[in-house]
Amino acid sequence: MIDAIAFKYRTGTPWMDLPERFGSWKGVHNRLRNWAADGTWEKVLAALLAQADAHGDLDWVLAVDSTIVRAHQHAAGARQKGPRPASRTTMGSDAPAAG
Repeated sequence: MIDAIAFKYRTGTPWMDLPERFGSWKGVHNRLRNWAADGTWEKVLAALLAQADAHGDLDWVLAVDSTIVRAHQHAAGARQKGPRPASRTTMGSDAPAAG
């Protein structure tokens, strides 16, 4: 079951394209949803972390990026203050040609 779930997320395939060797894709999907809802994944992660920490295999590295990137208000399509400029009128076909 865990191999089927790992395969799905590793390859990015749709659930319905899960290979038959894993069994029914509906069964795998339902099991994943149930385990997520009842907290099974959190318990598995906690147990794996505790085991790795007890063996000294756990090395905590924390990286925090506080960069904020903002677009200028005009780049984001925000309306400018004040009235909108009138649209440019086009010349009719009887206007003299530029030249």
